[in-house]
Amino acid sequence: MNRLNIVLFLALLASCVYLVSVSYDARRLYAELDAARNEEKALATEFERLQAERQAQATPLKVERLARDRLAMRNATPAVTQYVSYAAAASAPAAGAAR
Repeated sequence: MNRLNIVLFLALLASCVYLVSVSYDARRLYAELDAARNEEKALATEFERLQAERQAQATPLKVERLARDRLAMRNATPAVTQYVSYAAAASAPAAGAAR
């Protein structure tokens, strides 16, 4: 009877240690899950902000202003348009090659 009590006590002790270990792991995993959910919410908020910013940057007025200011582009008008004919463009490289 004495040996049976010792074996049962050791089994009880092992199960207690296992229970504590499993409880600790469950708490740790729940904390990681909560942190991942918080990060997901933060990333979703950042994504929405970036989408709104992209839409604001892509408006035609903004694109035109950037093209005019940074790239020194201007609207095409007949006064600044240069027309190139096919015959003149084809003969120009040939004339340069003959020299």
